[in-house]
Amino acid sequence: MLNQEQTLDYIRKAKNGDESAKQQLFNNNSALLKSVIRRFCNKGIEYDDLYQIACIGFLKAIKNFDEEFGVKFSTYTVPMIIGEIKRYMRDNGAIKVSRTLKILANKINHFIDDYQTKNNFSPTIECIALNFNISQEDVVIALDSVKMPLSIFDKFEDDDEGQELIDKLITTDNEEKTIDRIHLSNIIESLSDREKKLVVLRYFRDKTQCEIAESLGVSQVQVSRLESKVIEKLRKKY
Repeated sequence: MLNQEQTLDYIRKAKNGDESAKQQLFNNNSALLKSVIRRFCNKGIEYDDLYQIACIGFLKAIKNFDEEFGVKFSTYTVPMIIGEIKRYMRDNGAIKVSRTLKILANKINHFIDDYQTKNNFSPTIECIALNFNISQEDVVIALDSVKMPLSIFDKFEDDDEGQELIDKLITTDNEEKTIDRIHLSNIIESLSDREKKLVVLRYFRDKTQCEIAESLGVSQVQVSRLESKVIEKLRKKY
């Protein structure tokens, strides 16, 4: 294993085109790469393809890493690799939403915009359901369908530390849990205070949109739209 100074030295050499230095960094971080990749297995993408995509993310990490960041290279690398894999999954339709559901979501969003313009406040979920003659549950599902794929921001129960915000993947390996926390920390730090509060209430405390609306002093629909904007912002960033 390379120590921090050796790692930095190889990174400098790799940035200058030293292929052997790049290979040494790959070899030293092989376990890290495999740990990240395991989180995305059984998602409809072959392991070899996942490995190639992870390598692209790793090379980007080498290129963009700056010693002044004040973090270990491995800490910086993890979200870069995860982001590369997630972008590939999103762009190549690894997680699909039906066209019918997307069309319904677009119609609902247009209705919400028109309603807000005419009434100066947002319609309730019940109002939307009545207008489209569908159930309230179908309204929420439709609005959720145009968010970032659910596998990225679902939650699961962790026996040791309570609920975590992460892809709805079960991890038992301590190294993978560490990767989850690194990526989660990077995501949350990029949000505004209001967005962080929404994330904490929604994904850490398992609050409903209605409960969050009460806490933030807005309508349930506004919470849903704010959540969508937060996810869209993270999609563009990662």
